[in-house]
Amino acid sequence: MTNSGRNPHRFDQTFLGATELDDELIKQLPKEVLLRVFSYLDVVSLCRCAQVCKYWNVLALDGSSWQKINLFDFQRDIEGPVIENISQRCRGFLKSLSLRGCQSLGDQSVRTLANHCHNIEHLDLSECKKITDISTQSISRYCTKLTAINLDSCPNITDNSLKYLSDGCPNLMEINVSWCHLISENGVEALARGCVKLRKFSSKGCKQINDNAIMCLAKYCPDIMVLNVHSCETISDSSIRQLAAKCPKLQKLCVSKCADLTDLSLMALSQHNHLLNTLEVSGCRNFTDIGFQALGRNCKYLERMDLEECNQITDLTLAHLATGCPGLEKLTLSHCELITDDGIRHLTTGSCAAEILSVLELDNCPLITDRTLEHLVSCHNLQRIELFDCQLITRTAIRKLKNHLPNIKVHAYFAPGTPPAVTSGQRPRYCRCCEIL
Repeated sequence: MTNSGRNPHRFDQTFLGATELDDELIKQLPKEVLLRVFSYLDVVSLCRCAQVCKYWNVLALDGSSWQKINLFDFQRDIEGPVIENISQRCRGFLKSLSLRGCQSLGDQSVRTLANHCHNIEHLDLSECKKITDISTQSISRYCTKLTAINLDSCPNITDNSLKYLSDGCPNLMEINVSWCHLISENGVEALARGCVKLRKFSSKGCKQINDNAIMCLAKYCPDIMVLNVHSCETISDSSIRQLAAKCPKLQKLCVSKCADLTDLSLMALSQHNHLLNTLEVSGCRNFTDIGFQALGRNCKYLERMDLEECNQITDLTLAHLATGCPGLEKLTLSHCELITDDGIRHLTTGSCAAEILSVLELDNCPLITDRTLEHLVSCHNLQRIELFDCQLITRTAIRKLKNHLPNIKVHAYFAPGTPPAVTSGQRPRYCRCCEIL
């Protein structure tokens, strides 16, 4: 053969030579190029790069490479000295930091962070259970460029924190104080007065948030686009109607478990908020077909709707949504006990069903039968359907649906059948527990 005289180690030598050449080329790369490459890496990758050589160590740990840090996926419970070290290293370069779930994080570490990182814009302190209003006071004093802060599940945060942010962070656009049970209308009013650029506000589970709080947001923050007041149980139609009228840019609204709301709220949203694309009203038992008819008539951009436990709605609601909301992607109808196969038929004949609808939840809809699954065969984009406790659905129908839509995920539960009574033959054997019972 012509290649019989080839040196068997030639390939290895060429390969090794290329590797060494690559190393030399990497070392010759300008500092600016390497810093640009490092700026796209996450925390773990930067730490690995820092171990390659001394030159890379200096560049990988340069503050300009640490503009965005998320420690949640790296290490869940960061100690205070680590945060202080990061703060001193990053200084003015740091713009986005997530410390979500850092249980050991205290006010002193946040004070150091704020004192060194004046340009931070996005800060996630959710589930940092030790921090108090002292932390937000430091943030408001030094981080005047802050645009988004997450204080979800920080139990020691009070109205004073919202007052501090109102005074020191006029550019704030997003805030989450969900499950901060000490927050009340007083804090929200102070925040709304000082942070008029607010776009997103979430106070899920804050029982003291009431109509006055929502009215203050509507009055001072007309650009609100996202509002989550899940489980703020005292909210009524009066505040939602005012919100709808004064915040025309509203796109996402969650009022789940606000049980006092009626169709008047839905009609106000229909009249003023035509850009609405997400509506979560789980547990709003006073809503009827009349309210959803209004929504279907005017809110053409609705994509996601959670109507769980809206147990007064009937198939008419689905008919209105099918004709009026062509972009509907996800629909939850769990515990809507008046929905029947005809309602699903209306939904599947609408313009959204064939190519858009991807998730349909029908848990505990007792009137749903196998006919529903026959109708859903035409929904080519359907990816998931929930059928828990739909007693009239059979395994056979589910198999047929999967044959037509092989990628669909069907979540269902079938209670085990009652064993037939023994009428003759050998006496059945029972365990000791059964004998006692």
